[in-house]
Amino acid sequence: MKPLVKGLVIAVIQVSLVASLGAKLLYDRVTQPRVWVNTAPYDPNLPIRGRYVSLRLIVEPRGMGEPKTEEKWHPSQAAVLRVEKERLVAEAKPEAVPHRASGVRMRYATVGDAKVAVLEEPVAFFIPEQVPDPSRRGQGEQLWVETTIPKKGPPRPIRLGVRQDDGPIVPLGLR
Repeated sequence: MKPLVKGLVIAVIQVSLVASLGAKLLYDRVTQPRVWVNTAPYDPNLPIRGRYVSLRLIVEPRGMGEPKTEEKWHPSQAAVLRVEKERLVAEAKPEAVPHRASGVRMRYATVGDAKVAVLEEPVAFFIPEQVPDPSRRGQGEQLWVETTIPKKGPPRPIRLGVRQDDGPIVPLGLR
């Protein structure tokens, strides 16, 4: 085989791999559940970062012991995510059940004055260069993120929205 043909074959294989990943993500977005989730913005304090907002997702815990109020650190626990009544629920998964590996862990954290259940790994939402940081909200505003909940792995963010007090979630036009 000539070098040009070999190079074209490798290029076609690489483009196919990238296209198949994109197709899988689009397929998941259409077929998997979607839900708006309240967030707790999180700054990872990394020296080299792209233009993204790092968000911890606040979930409704099920089957997880309530932390003692005097504890400052709370251990994480394996969880399985699902959507119930337009809410993201993280159900504690016993370590003895290997067939439902989701790779997601939850723990309690202090957000403001309240202890809430959050997913341990924050999700990154990439933003354009010229957009100001959407995680900095005014008084009475909450940042929400619409996510796809895949069968395995962490939620995948789709878009950001803002909720004023108890009003509706208004998507942000960040593009």
